[in-house]
Amino acid sequence: MLALGKLLELTLAGREPAEKTQLTVDGVRMRWLGEGALEVRPPEARDNGMDLLLSAGIHGNETAPIELLDELLHGIARGEIKPRARILFLFGNPEAIRKGERYLEQDVNRLFNGRHELSSGTEALRACELERLATTFFSVPGRTRLHYDLHTAIRGSKIEQFALYPFKDGRQHSRRELARLRAAGMEAVLLQSKTSVTFTAFTYETLDAEAFTLELGKARPFGQNEQVNLERLETRLKQIIEGNEPEAPEALDGLQLFSVAREIIKHSDSFHLHLPADIENFSELSKGYLLAEDLSSTRWIVEEEGARIIFPNPKVKNGLRAGILIVPTTPDQLA
Repeated sequence: MLALGKLLELTLAGREPAEKTQLTVDGVRMRWLGEGALEVRPPEARDNGMDLLLSAGIHGNETAPIELLDELLHGIARGEIKPRARILFLFGNPEAIRKGERYLEQDVNRLFNGRHELSSGTEALRACELERLATTFFSVPGRTRLHYDLHTAIRGSKIEQFALYPFKDGRQHSRRELARLRAAGMEAVLLQSKTSVTFTAFTYETLDAEAFTLELGKARPFGQNEQVNLERLETRLKQIIEGNEPEAPEALDGLQLFSVAREIIKHSDSFHLHLPADIENFSELSKGYLLAEDLSSTRWIVEEEGARIIFPNPKVKNGLRAGILIVPTTPDQLA
């Protein structure tokens, strides 16, 4: 296997490869762009016009997606997977990956769309570098742009695998992409309703890619991901890479759709979230429930029918989101 196919090994060791560019036996070009970053380019005659960005490890302890990208790269380097798409593989936060931590000082996935410019430190610099790599990769006009940012969650979930679809004013959510997500094993999609500072928000809003954050189960250490079943996602990613996805109608049967009702923002150290510490994502909340309190008698009371909570985290820094209140929606309400 080509040495550049071992991007994860290089990243974990903090090493640069001796050769920065290598070719597989069937002419696929692999090019090391920097720590945790590798471009794969098919032979020109086989290129189908797809630019695919696959990122994982934005949070360093989310190892199942990292292992999945590692397997895909091994397959390409061995010549077992024959790309027709250009691909950029990114391991988002190498130092946190090496330490097995979610992040070192700052959550990298809250530092995009210019947010890193208001901060400092290695993780703000890394967010800036990831934006640069993605911008360069998606700079070729006339090509299809797709970004999957792969994650696992810090808590359990009543819906194991789901996606978050960013928002841009005036841009419609794609039924075709939702159907592709369903085929990849996603059980639900959260349709966001405001701009954000995540990596996929940047590639969606700024670079005009179709972009999705995929939550794929619970975060576990390397080698302990037997319970995270990524077979359907791996199959679909191979099909996208090789350009042989099955023709399928844009059917969304069985895919649960949700929209954001409200974000719960932590304003001060007095913030209190009235939820059990082990509550799962997508847990239903009854109407009238006192969800959270903060300074100046600020209170969040559930007013929506069918409301559920995702990503509750009272330990975030002041000014950041401590949870999202979501409600069911239907395909005919797609923006």
